[in-house]
Amino acid sequence: MVKKILVVGAGIGGQSVAIGLKKAGFEIDVVEIHKEFNVYGVGIIQQANALRALDAIGVADEVMRRGSPYGKVKLCLPHGNSPFGVQIGEAGTPPIGRFPSHNGISRRILHDVLFEEAQKVGLKYRMGVTVESIDNQPDAAKVTFTDGTSATYDVVIAADGVNSKVRKLIFGEFKSTYVGLSVWRYAFKRPASLDTGYIFFNKKHKLGVIPMTAELCYIFLNSAEGDNPIIPEDQLVEKLKSYMSAYPIPLVQELIPQVTDPTLVNYRTLETLQMPAPWYKNRVVVLGDAAHTTIPQLGSGAALAIEDAVVLIEELQKEGSVEEVFERYMTRRYNRCKMVVDVSETLGAWELLEYNDQPLPEGANMGMLMGKTGMALTQEI
Repeated sequence: MVKKILVVGAGIGGQSVAIGLKKAGFEIDVVEIHKEFNVYGVGIIQQANALRALDAIGVADEVMRRGSPYGKVKLCLPHGNSPFGVQIGEAGTPPIGRFPSHNGISRRILHDVLFEEAQKVGLKYRMGVTVESIDNQPDAAKVTFTDGTSATYDVVIAADGVNSKVRKLIFGEFKSTYVGLSVWRYAFKRPASLDTGYIFFNKKHKLGVIPMTAELCYIFLNSAEGDNPIIPEDQLVEKLKSYMSAYPIPLVQELIPQVTDPTLVNYRTLETLQMPAPWYKNRVVVLGDAAHTTIPQLGSGAALAIEDAVVLIEELQKEGSVEEVFERYMTRRYNRCKMVVDVSETLGAWELLEYNDQPLPEGANMGMLMGKTGMALTQEI
């Protein structure tokens, strides 16, 4: 019988699984390599399936209260007389019950909501500590931590991100793949006219304006920076402003003067990773980015981690051996996560072709592929 569980990593997936398991009566330890939570990361797009998963651990209403629910994202060309350009389509999952197509929220607020819920249920985090080694046997996992302490667990859950140390210790080395794209994010005061999310298309990049709270929004800009995508901090502000200037509509132009602080420009290259099945061995199981890192073309990275957490919580409460529990978890999660990673990679590859003035494959239709995948994500997990 599983009683004592270690969660490695206190990000979105780690906190989600720890909260749900604690509520279900398991004894939970959480270790987090960072000494304190210092989350920036600007905004997150939560589609309806993410909200459904958050509801399973009891925080969906709070994230909607503190975030900004909105409908489908409007896809537009950045010209014409309208402040929002010319609409050519829309994207996003349909609403699921009481959950809207989207909720915008800052990453910091989401972490705060999860942390506050964790405190309510009595979770304790060991900050500045992670795993040093794991003796992973069929009947238990003995873990030695970086502070020199050790403990034995019935299950170890690796929720420690794309560069997962636990994954490397148990399964060996897996390298993420740079897809040739980068994403820029920056937070702004929310324009009064911003009624939903918008994505604007340019031949060399695309830009989204996304509600984040009642007072704030953020932009993301997807670009191709070539084989040497590292950009010095002192160049971030001017380069982002230059990209934004290519969108000659009031909604975007009015935001440009607010881009002033390079430390607030959230810039990162986009990488993917797909861990092959199985995501478990003996008493160790992997979830979230540690198992399947996706790029944000579908806005589903965090959602997949939360869904992983919910499914693992459900399966650990059912009858069966640990191996049977983990195999049921894999059966429910593997194909769905692979679909999102694969479709996101495909969309990214098509965007890269466009940015480099190359033709798309015959039959390529971004809107249709996004819509089909969005509908698939509304299905029960």
